[in-house]
Amino acid sequence: MASGPYDFAVVGGGTAGLVLASRLSEDPSQRILVLEAGADQSEDPRVKTRAFYSALMKTEPGLNGRIINLNQGKALGGSSIMNAHVFAPPTRKLIDSWATLGNEGWDWNGLGDYYSKGYTSPSIPRDLEKSLGVDGWTTKDIAKGPVQASFPGNPLHPIREAWAETFRNEGYLMPDNPWANPSIGIGAFSNLASIDPVRRERSHAAKTYYSSAKDRKNLHVLTNAVVEKAILKEHSTEVIGVQYCHKTETRTVTAHKEVIIAAGALQSPKLLELSGIGNADLLDRYNIKVTKNLPGVGENLQDHLLCDLVFDAVGNLESLDTLREPGGLEQAMHEYTTNHTGLLTSAGIKTYAYMPVTKHLSGEGRESLKKLLQQNRPQRGESSDQYQSRARAYYEVAENTLLSGDEPSAAYLTAITQNSIAPDPDTGKPLPPVAGRYVTIAAVLSQPLSRGSTHIKSKDISEAPTIDPRYLTNPIDIEIYAEHMLYLHTIAASPPLNSLFKRPLKLSTPLAYFTDSDAAKKYIRSRAISMWHPAGTCAMLPEEKGGVVNTQLKVYGVQNLRVVDSSVVPLLPPGNLQSTIYALAEKAADLIKKEYGLR
Repeated sequence: MASGPYDFAVVGGGTAGLVLASRLSEDPSQRILVLEAGADQSEDPRVKTRAFYSALMKTEPGLNGRIINLNQGKALGGSSIMNAHVFAPPTRKLIDSWATLGNEGWDWNGLGDYYSKGYTSPSIPRDLEKSLGVDGWTTKDIAKGPVQASFPGNPLHPIREAWAETFRNEGYLMPDNPWANPSIGIGAFSNLASIDPVRRERSHAAKTYYSSAKDRKNLHVLTNAVVEKAILKEHSTEVIGVQYCHKTETRTVTAHKEVIIAAGALQSPKLLELSGIGNADLLDRYNIKVTKNLPGVGENLQDHLLCDLVFDAVGNLESLDTLREPGGLEQAMHEYTTNHTGLLTSAGIKTYAYMPVTKHLSGEGRESLKKLLQQNRPQRGESSDQYQSRARAYYEVAENTLLSGDEPSAAYLTAITQNSIAPDPDTGKPLPPVAGRYVTIAAVLSQPLSRGSTHIKSKDISEAPTIDPRYLTNPIDIEIYAEHMLYLHTIAASPPLNSLFKRPLKLSTPLAYFTDSDAAKKYIRSRAISMWHPAGTCAMLPEEKGGVVNTQLKVYGVQNLRVVDSSVVPLLPPGNLQSTIYALAEKAADLIKKEYGLR
C-alpha cells in the first residue's frame, strides 16, 4: 500500500505519468506516488516486440452502425507499451495552432524543444541513406532523450526507396528531415519507431523514464491500484488526495501539493466526473455532488481514422504475412533471439507521407473546396455558447490548413502486411487473414472536424464510459477523406511503387476498386477503423471555449489538480500521438518544477 503523505500523486503510470514521475522525483526533497491500474508488463515478450493490445473499449454505433474497438494501455507505461511503435514528427504550423486556439506559450517556440528532450534520434549510415529515402536530408537531428528511436525493421526493405521515389516523381518527397526542420509540413519520408536500435526491442516509458528512476527513495509506484476519485477538502474546491482500490481494499492517500491525473483521454474525464467535476446536469443525473460545473469535461473527443487498401505483393517481398506460413514464426523467433534481427523487430509500418488534397490546390478543385468550406461554416450563436465558440475556433484552423496546401489534411502510411483488424466492407464482419504476401497502404484523416464525447454512465468506477466519437459527422471530413483515398489509388499504380505489387493490381475486396468520390465514401464508412489516438476530452482551451484546463494544465475552478495526458491536447498532430505526449509531459514537468521551485 502507498504510505503517505506525498507531495504529488500521479494518477496513471502511462506514457505521460511516468515522464512526470521521473522528472519530479529528480528533486530528492519531493515524495512522488504513482497509482497505476494495470500491472508491470515490461518483461512480457509481447511488449518487447510487435504490437499487442491491452484494455479494450468499444464506441457507440457509428460508421454504418458499426461499433469501433478502441484500445488503451492498461499497464505500467500505458499505451507506449502496446502501440505500433510509430514515432511521428509534428509540424510547426500545427503546434502553432494550439496557441492560436487560446493557449499562450504552447506554440512551436514553447513546445518544440521538448520533443527533442524525449527521445534519441538514430544515426544514419551514409550507405543506407538512399535505401531509406533520406539521401536529400541536409539537417541532422541530434535529439538525446530517454526513448530510443530507429528506422524499424530491415533498412534495405525495397518499399522505403520505392515510396520515396514515387513521391519524388509526384513532387512530394520530404526535402529535409521533418524532425530537425518542422517548418516543412508536406512530403513523404521513412518514419521512425520507438525501437531501440541496438537491442531491437520496444523503447517505452516504463523501460526508459521509469527504469532510470525506479530506485529513487522518493518515488513510489503502486500497480493494480484503481483510483476511484479525487478527494476534496470539506466545503472547498481544493483537492487534497485520492481514493483508490488495491487488492479489494479501498484506501486514501494525501498529496500536499497536487494530484495530477494522467489516465488518458477516455479515463481522465471519467475520473473528473466521478470527482464532481463536469457538466452539472450529468452529475445530477447520477447523484454526484457538483464541485465544479465544467461542461467541457468529456467533450471535444478527437480521433484519427484509418482507411486502407490492401494489395497482393510480389512473391519475394519481405512481409509479416510470412509469420503465418509453416515455419515462419519459428524462423522469426530464431532470428530475433539469436541476433535481434528479422520480422519481429518491427510492427511493419515503414513509411509515411504528410499530404494535402492535391486536387484542391488549383483550378476547379480549389473552387469546389472553397464552396465546401463556405457551406459548412459554423453559425455564430450566443457568445456564451461554448460549443459554437469552440467549433468556430477549430474551423478557422482547419480552413487555413486546407486552403494553404502546405499543411497535411491526411497522413499516408505503408505496412508490409495485410490489415487483419479492419472489417470486410462487404459484410461488416472481421476479415480473417488469408494466405499470401500483402502490402497495406492507408490514409489517416489527420485533422478531422468531427467531434465526439465520452462520459460516465453510472457512479460505478468499474463501468466503462460511453464513447461516442461521431466519426465523419462533419460533412467536410468525408469529402476530404474521399479525395485522399482516390489519390492512394494513383500512388499505388505509380512507378516504382507499383513494381512491388502483382499485376494487374489486385485488392483484397471488390469495394476497394472505387473510382469516384461516392464509391470512395461508401468504402470509407464500411472499412475505416480507429488509429487509437483519442484526445481532447479535457482540452487545454479557454474555459469560454469549453476548455477544461488552462495553459498550466490546471483544472478550471479547482485547486491542486492538473491533467497531463492526451486528453488535454487541443488539436491532434498529423501523425501518431506518442511523440507529442512525451513532449507535452516534459513541458508539464518543467511548469510544475518552476511553480514550486524544484530542482
